[in-house]
Formats: sequence, C-alpha cells, structure tokens
Amino acid sequence: MATILVVDDELGIRDLLSEILNDEGHTVELAENAAQARAVRAQLRPDLVLLDIWMPDTDGVTLLKEWASTGLLSMPVIMMSGHATIDTAVEATRIGATAFLEKPITMAKLLKAVDQGLNKTPPKTSAIAVPVRLNAGMAMDLTVEAAMTGGIAPEPVADMGPQSSQSFNLEGPLRETRDEFEKAYFEYHLAKEAGSMTRVAEKTGLERTHLYRKLKQLGVDLARSKRNAL
Repeated sequence: MATILVVDDELGIRDLLSEILNDEGHTVELAENAAQARAVRAQLRPDLVLLDIWMPDTDGVTLLKEWASTGLLSMPVIMMSGHATIDTAVEATRIGATAFLEKPITMAKLLKAVDQGLNKTPPKTSAIAVPVRLNAGMAMDLTVEAAMTGGIAPEPVADMGPQSSQSFNLEGPLRETRDEFEKAYFEYHLAKEAGSMTRVAEKTGLERTHLYRKLKQLGVDLARSKRNAL
C-alpha cells in the first residue's frame, strides 16, 4: 500500500479522507497548510499527494509550482477544490497535477483518482496540451474536471426521454429546486438501470445505504420506477 499526504486546511475533510484511505490500507499523513506539507514531503517522500487549492497561507497551485521548479514533483499530485475555475485547473495541469477532485468528494471518485494516480507517472509539464474535443460536430464547453484531464470535454448527456424536457422552478428556494433536480436525476438512473439499486449506486457514486436514504428523503417511488423500466 502507499503513503499518501493529504493537505487541506479543513479538519473535517482531512479526517474524512484519512479514514477512507486508511480503510483501504494506505498510510496517511496530514498537513493543514503548505508549511506542514513541505515538512512532510521532505521527510517522508509520499507516493501521492491530495492537495487543496485554496489554503490561507500558500495556495495549492503555488505549492505545486514550487515543487515542480525545485525538482520535488516526483509524485502524483491530485488537486482538490470546491471553487476552482477552469483557468486555475489548466494552470495546475500544466504545472504537473495528475487529476482534480471537486468538493464534496465522493468515495468512489476519490478511490478511482488515487488508484489511477498511483499507477501512472506524473505528466511532464511540457507535454500538457488543452484541446477541446468535438463530438458529432458540436463545440462543447470545458468543465474544471475536463481541464484537469488535458481539456477533454465530457461526453454529451444521454437522452432522458420524457424527462429531458423537465423544467425546474428557478424562482423558488434553492433547497426545493435542488431536491426537484435530484429526484429527477435518480428517477432517470433508476429507469435506465431497470430499478437495480446496485447499478444505480455505481452510476451515481453513492453507497447503497446512502442511496436508499436519499431516495426516501426525496420521495422517490421505487416500485413505480421499476414498473417504468419494464
């Protein structure tokens, strides 16, 4: 198993990521700022770093640039943020970051990014390009995650059938509008996966227990979803 350094100024995120990675058998070191991250990097030489972008003393991109310029970027670095822009993501990719995780981070995305990071060499900064891939002749906007993977735009959203024309009340409270969207989102996946909770959990990146609780909270009719899938 690997030694992984988690750098984040939020205690809750450090504890959560540490718990998940420890359960996977990894050795986890924690740092709440760039100064601590430098010390751990110098002492232990971790196999992978999870690095928050926005920190109070030195931001993650600046620390990444520092490691790259001094020859210390010998390990994969996965950037994390809930507020990153595409420009920031592209800059981090060019410096040498291997991936990007948007907060809140799901366990499935975390473990996938860590596994991929541990099994490939960090990219050379000179080899990074940011083209936009066109699908079926359509120009597509880059997302932050796409920018962090070399500018590959996401695949077009699958046709949702009758739900594709669904609209949401943008004048109402955020919580209500979000619940409407999430209900439509889960109903779509339940119909697409013929009511299989296992496959829906895999598609949405949620654990089955969390998924059941979420569907109950949103008032999703599981029996109806299964009938619609037939």
